[in-house]
Amino acid sequence: MECKRNLYIDFDGVIMDTPPLVNCFLAEQGIDRKLAQEDIIRKALTSLCYKQTLAAAPIISEAFDRINKIIASGKYKVSILSKVITLEEGVAKVKFLREHLEDVTIILVPSCVCKTDMVDAKDAILVDDYAGNLRSWQEHGGAGVLFRKNGKSDKGFPVIGDLSELLELVI
Repeated sequence: MECKRNLYIDFDGVIMDTPPLVNCFLAEQGIDRKLAQEDIIRKALTSLCYKQTLAAAPIISEAFDRINKIIASGKYKVSILSKVITLEEGVAKVKFLREHLEDVTIILVPSCVCKTDMVDAKDAILVDDYAGNLRSWQEHGGAGVLFRKNGKSDKGFPVIGDLSELLELVI
């Protein structure tokens, strides 16, 4: 029996377009995400109702349909690998994902931990919208794929704008 390659898909910014809503919330709190220290951001986000954020956020490019097609192809063993800041955020993500995907592993990563500390990146693929996660992934022997809704990048990674492109991509 052939061993499928592990494919890890980030949640925020790849499946759901939550980053603009989170950044808006932070701006309302007077916090610039690009300038503020991580502990200040973390503290502010403890008061964000992530369930409401998910209800308001659009699904990116029919992501759940695309993930189900990837699973059905048998090409990869698919898992969702998502950073979380609060327990409430993690619970909301798991419940939301279970409504849309029945048979996928969900791995929540505390925000202060690297994704490569949670899973073995060696020979696995990570699809993420944050190049910093992909650099770490590659340093640990994995392959990174940058997700950009507009398909443009200057970060040195293969770029996709739709998860269905993973079925054609050779990595």
